[in-house]
Amino acid sequence: MRMHLENESRMPSYLRRVRNVVTEAWPSVWKTALWLVKITVLVSLVILFLRTTGIFGWLSNVLSPVFKVAGLPGEAALAYVTGYFVNVYSAIAVMSTLSLDVREVTILSVMVLCSHSMVVETAIQKKTGSSAVRMVVIRTLSAIVLGVVLHWVMPGRVASVVTLPVEHPVSFQVLFIQWFWSTLEVVVKMIVLIFLLTLLQRLLSEFGVIRRIVKIVKPVMLFFGLPAKTAFLWIVANTMGLGYGAAVMIEERDRGKISKEDADCLNHHISISHSNLEDVILLASVGALVWWLLLPRWMMSFFLAWELRFERWLKKRGEAH
Repeated sequence: MRMHLENESRMPSYLRRVRNVVTEAWPSVWKTALWLVKITVLVSLVILFLRTTGIFGWLSNVLSPVFKVAGLPGEAALAYVTGYFVNVYSAIAVMSTLSLDVREVTILSVMVLCSHSMVVETAIQKKTGSSAVRMVVIRTLSAIVLGVVLHWVMPGRVASVVTLPVEHPVSFQVLFIQWFWSTLEVVVKMIVLIFLLTLLQRLLSEFGVIRRIVKIVKPVMLFFGLPAKTAFLWIVANTMGLGYGAAVMIEERDRGKISKEDADCLNHHISISHSNLEDVILLASVGALVWWLLLPRWMMSFFLAWELRFERWLKKRGEAH
């Protein structure tokens, strides 16, 4: 005991602070990570069933005429539906098999970025304080609206609509093996990154770096109509993704560092604009134009956050009268 106390006293103060942060963070991080893993595995199993039964192909065939308003061929519906229920990687896998020009790839990519991984990410945003129904409606309508607007404003040829045949079921054994390894990879990555990001957030807060980040990013936050205290969460979501940003947000909500209203405001923004490094680079690799992927979604995120603030102002004004 005495030796332990002596070692404790000899340890530099900053190392003690780091050790305390790690010790305090681990239980809540593990709880959040397990919750996200359960959601991810459950949803991916449901998606596996839908793919096995060929429902994806049928649904895409039904929706394909709708894509005409966004200047996309009918087969683009399969890539969108796959991304909507699974993730960006799956959408890209389908997209790479289609005969799309740069214009079509860009429009479809924007739509996928607005509304991918819908089930998992909606569950995450609900956990952090937003309405699940509202998030689904916002993200789905934003994808359609931006697809149509880009079709109007982007130069290039207009695609014709092609009828998509119903997708034939693939061997369950093959799909299950693919699902197992891809899910295992996602789970490991999720646990590691959530721990590192939460630990980073706590360390930055402990040593006063968060306050400096807030000061630097504050003009950007004000422009987008976001609370200054959400600056670090905004950076994480925009660089790493909504899931990882929300994991840190859950930690902040549980500790009382961020209110439900502030979290909801941030969710309106990052629901449309998140993972602007990895996902954007991946989509650019299959031909999408980077600035067209970023600017329309930033504009939509700007509108959504300010529209929410306007709603709250009207509500307070009504209550005052």
